[in-house]
Amino acid sequence: QVDVAAMVQLFGYVDVTDTGFIVAVLSIAFNPFFWNVVARWEHKTRALSQVFGSPHAACYCLGTAILVLNCVRSHCFTEAMKSQPKLEGWDCHWTYYSGLAISAVGTLFVISSFLALGFTGTFLGDYFGILMEEKVTSFPFSVLDNPMYWGSTAIYLGWSLMHASPAGLLLTAVVAISYTIAVLYEGPFTEEIYRRKQKGVKSK
Repeated sequence: QVDVAAMVQLFGYVDVTDTGFIVAVLSIAFNPFFWNVVARWEHKTRALSQVFGSPHAACYCLGTAILVLNCVRSHCFTEAMKSQPKLEGWDCHWTYYSGLAISAVGTLFVISSFLALGFTGTFLGDYFGILMEEKVTSFPFSVLDNPMYWGSTAIYLGWSLMHASPAGLLLTAVVAISYTIAVLYEGPFTEEIYRRKQKGVKSK
């Protein structure tokens, strides 16, 4: 009962019909949809590799597009928070520094994931036929699966707390949902790519 009341109070601070909020939701949902559709299309047709002359060039192009879209998403997220009221009880030093700490942890996971995977490993290189020799199990993958996604979610959560923003918290939930759906699609597909690789190696 308390949780329901808290959720009702939280939603009372958020105008979900606000244009900025809707744009933020759409940008959050679009990003994983875009890169999954394009990557699977590339895996099926090798069209991007042909256009750019090599799988690596095509992967770097897609990775750059994803980075730009992520910047747009973050901008829309921030603007949506600014356009909606703060939760006064959370607008204090304790909440701000808690959010800062959560964002720092999220940033650690994102950066360490990138360093462990490299550019092509991070930006769907396996869909371009650029396969890693073996599964990465070092930090942060030794701590949790998909640390890039959950690190990014933590950054948005921390950013929302730093701004004492109920709208930000709701948008963070949308980020988490979009990544959860992305993992459900990407996980089995990527595993199948590497299963075929191992099968090919054994057949030789």
